[in-house]
Amino acid sequence: MEVDIYASRDYNDYYLYLHRGADVDAVLPEALRKRLGRLRPALTLTLTVETRLVRADAARVLEALTKDGFYLQLPPPAEER
Repeated sequence: MEVDIYASRDYNDYYLYLHRGADVDAVLPEALRKRLGRLRPALTLTLTVETRLVRADAARVLEALTKDGFYLQLPPPAEER
């Protein structure tokens, strides 16, 4: 699956995964859009279950994209930083 990844400009380590070319405003609930603040494109990639991601499980990301249309990657807990 082709995905676009956006980084929040307002919050460190918040990343939003969307189907490539998806409209953020059409996919995300309004409350979440407001919470994330300004987004900047970070990366576009082909995501498969075999893809190794640093802080997320690719299978879970794909499942969320299929079910919800997006996946939000949050920063790691403070003890892991």
